[in-house]
Amino acid sequence: MKKTFLMKRNALLSSTSVSLGTLACTGRFALAFSVLLLLLRFLTPNLFWHLFTPVFRIADAFSTESRLFFNSFGDTAELASQNEILSNKNTVLANENQALLKKETDLEAILGSPATVGNSVSGISAGVVARPPESPYDTLVIAEGSRAGIARGQEVFGNGGVPIGVVSSVLTDFSHVTLFSSPNMTITGFVGKSNISFLITGAGAGALQASIARSANVAVGDIVFVPGPGMLPIGSITRIDDDPSSPSMTLRIMPALNLFSISWVVVRETGTTLFDAFLHASSTSSLP
Repeated sequence: MKKTFLMKRNALLSSTSVSLGTLACTGRFALAFSVLLLLLRFLTPNLFWHLFTPVFRIADAFSTESRLFFNSFGDTAELASQNEILSNKNTVLANENQALLKKETDLEAILGSPATVGNSVSGISAGVVARPPESPYDTLVIAEGSRAGIARGQEVFGNGGVPIGVVSSVLTDFSHVTLFSSPNMTITGFVGKSNISFLITGAGAGALQASIARSANVAVGDIVFVPGPGMLPIGSITRIDDDPSSPSMTLRIMPALNLFSISWVVVRETGTTLFDAFLHASSTSSLP
């Protein structure tokens, strides 16, 4: 009986030792693998993104499917209301675009048509490899680089030609995009029927803001435009913070696109203004 007990006790101790040894070995392997990944990312970033682009895309697809599944249980009345709001905004944008096209036609009649030879506005299409939270907030990683003709300072557009940011660093096959919503990024904007000019500043987490004189005739819902090939809508005013003791008021601007669900972008050269805006941003990062 005593011999049987000792055998069972020894077997239990042996099993525990094996388990602890396995855990220790697994921990060392995980640590070594993590160090290897960090070295790969910092020493050969282009190779890193080539290897892990499929992983990011699979994770993104899974996240999208999960979100759609859970959203399907949402309140249908709320969805209908949101659809109506979006439809109204689209109508407003269409009317604004028609007015701008008429202005452009009038200007061309007065000044003459600009030369378009060699000026392609189609740009370079690129898939989005990583977006927050895979990439730092207010940044994107896109799957085209210097090999495709992308250069630092070029402007990046989302669906419908909506400007979203600037190329901040370039690798051979990948590029890093700093969004206009990045803190301290600035770009000139226009708002209101009289096209009041003001500076739009990134507020972080996909949001924009601007300071404007209290006397300005603006309202919640007004479309905000930025210069480009024409006047391009970048977002709309969702809130106005008005302090009676201040000569100015703060506009809270919602981007026209959901910056964290973009799958494709177009990159093209639009001049030096945006590059200067990028250079003056206080927080600029580059691809590791």
